[in-house]
Formats: sequence, C-alpha cells, structure tokens
Amino acid sequence: MFERQQDIRTDSSDFNGVVAFGANLPRKSAEPRQTVEEAVRALTDRDVAVLARSAIYSSPAVPPGSGPDFVNGVIGVQWAGDASSLLDVLHDVEAAFGRTRDARWAPRPLDLDLIAFGQSVLPDAETQDRWRNLAPDRQRIETPEMLILPHPRMQDRAFVLKPMADIASGWTHPRTGLTVVQHLENLDSSEVEAVEALE
Repeated sequence: MFERQQDIRTDSSDFNGVVAFGANLPRKSAEPRQTVEEAVRALTDRDVAVLARSAIYSSPAVPPGSGPDFVNGVIGVQWAGDASSLLDVLHDVEAAFGRTRDARWAPRPLDLDLIAFGQSVLPDAETQDRWRNLAPDRQRIETPEMLILPHPRMQDRAFVLKPMADIASGWTHPRTGLTVVQHLENLDSSEVEAVEALE
C-alpha cells in the first residue's frame, strides 16, 4: 500500500506535509500497531494523499516513565488545503480513534502531529523560535494555542527524526538551517538507539 522513498524534501512536488503518528495504548481490540495502520487508512478516506511512509518504530514514552513504549512512524502527504485545515483533519481522525487531551504527554490510543508543511514557518519566525527554544521545564506546563510549524519539538525527538529520515532525510528546517540527518546527529546516541525499527 505504501511506497517507501528516500531523501524526499517536503517542499518537492511529491508531498507537502510530514505527519508523525504514534500510539501506546490499545484501542478496543486493536493493539497500537494496528491502530496506526488503520489511522493512516482513515486519512486517505479524508482526501489526504499518503505518498510515502517510514518504517514502523518502537520508542520509549517521553518523558521517561510516563507510559508504555510507543509505536511510531512518519508519513509524507499531499494536501490541497492549508496547514490549519490539514491539522483539523488530523484532530478529527484522532477523535474518531478515541484520543482525548486530558493531560500533557499522557498515554494515548493515537497521536497525529503535523511536523512540517513544506517550508512554512507559522505563525511567524519569532513565535516559532520562541516555542522551539522553550526551556524543558516550561515545555511540561506550556502548550501553544496556535499551530506552530515546523513542530517546535521535532529537533529534540529521535522518535520523529529517525522515521522522518526514512522519507525526507534532506528536508531542511527553515529556521535552524539543518537537515533531518543533522538534527539526528545532534541528539544523544542513546536516544537515537532507543528508537528501534519493527519492520
């Protein structure tokens, strides 16, 4: 169903959005891996063209000890609307799969994050920089009320960068100027090694 592609930039004609998916709680009779597969299919039913998909990975919950290990991956999508309307679709699919937002970084049956939309910087460079550089102790208690792109935590998360490298290793962050691979190289090797491919 999915075509695995390498070194595709999200500002190319192939796809314009990068979406990270994850789950670490069972949903009814479905285990997390089955849930994420079904969620990707649900996106295609909502006119989100899924053009590339990473391998499926297992990763520890963040912060450590906050729940079971996650099943993670990244897809490259083509979306005819703007970033905000794509985010609305992601939230709609999350809700259909039982996602609630009761507590920050809590275990969840499904998580869909819009990581990047081409080279878009939203809502503006200053706001993106503020959230990207937010101190770790503030990250636990502050949540943006608007869409921030690129996702302000992407450069800190091996469970996003490692699968993203499968499909968009050459994508360059519009504010840091670094590629996905360069951001991966900046992380502690133990964090990267903890994200393990399942397929």
